[in-house]
Amino acid sequence: MKIALDAMGGDFGPPNLVAGAVMALREYRQIKKLYLVGDSAGIESELHEHQCNDSRIEIVHSTQVVEMSDRAWTAVRHKKDSSVSRAVDLVKRGQADAIVTAGHTGAAVAASMIKLRTLPGIDRPGIAAVLPTETNVFVLIDAGANIDARPEHLLQYAFMGSVYSRHVLGYKSPTVGLVSLGEEDVKGTEKTKEVFKMLKKSSLNFVGNIEGRHLFEDPVEVVVCDGFVGNVILKTCESIAVAIFKWLRHELDRSKWRMAGAYLARHAFKDIKNKTNYEEYGGSPLLGVNGICIIAHGASSPLAIKNALRVAAESIEQQVNPHIVEEIRRYNETTASLEPALR
Repeated sequence: MKIALDAMGGDFGPPNLVAGAVMALREYRQIKKLYLVGDSAGIESELHEHQCNDSRIEIVHSTQVVEMSDRAWTAVRHKKDSSVSRAVDLVKRGQADAIVTAGHTGAAVAASMIKLRTLPGIDRPGIAAVLPTETNVFVLIDAGANIDARPEHLLQYAFMGSVYSRHVLGYKSPTVGLVSLGEEDVKGTEKTKEVFKMLKKSSLNFVGNIEGRHLFEDPVEVVVCDGFVGNVILKTCESIAVAIFKWLRHELDRSKWRMAGAYLARHAFKDIKNKTNYEEYGGSPLLGVNGICIIAHGASSPLAIKNALRVAAESIEQQVNPHIVEEIRRYNETTASLEPALR
């Protein structure tokens, strides 16, 4: 498999990205080619720093970088030599099977939509973020790709999230929940009420509306919402995870007895921290585009980049996109066959 890494994206640029790439190449032998896209001098300097001369690496020089202040669609059109655009071009030409970027999320989405287009039957892509609960992990989709989603888009998210949950995360029949203000089907906005009806008629394992508290108290495997709601949920969960450990450290440092207890429980604390650490999950796939695009956190560490490359490899291995196309085709054919009977 061949993967293109945007080596200029993210808050820290080449140092963290190249370090993560080196870690991934040492661990994942299934990666046969890794394109590092960006300023060649900077990338070569980082590779020299890590004493890495792996023959699987190919540097693709680019002269531009999409800044966080840039408007996504404008940047894609006017910064054609940006690292993210060049990385997506490699996927478009078939030279790479996937792109991984920690840069401007909007630019990654825009570049993928413009250059790769969407899969047959998919109108808008969605970001599928994986979040942990006490008993499992769940897919939150959409986590920020499309804030103005229509009902049919959310239905497509549900199918794509279910495919990812089944084929990558290993859930045989993933349950699907729709984020709303209450469990009853009459609760929510006009859009969520319409989506509820569509999901209920589908072949998905739809369990109904879920409130925010259900995400962790009574979890499902696929959580469906528009990109605005999803991104708020994702960022809130990230901040709470960080805050809890700060609060815990503050309280434990208040006495020697507490510190002693904390030392005895240190392995349990470490396990919980790893479970809530975004670095362990690497990146979130942008499902629905005709190619594989993995979006990593802007503040990604080398470990997070290594795991984002792992997520890309898993998506390639499990043939996620062909499964999505097949699921949508079946749904559309079933819906079309039922229409005459409903008239």
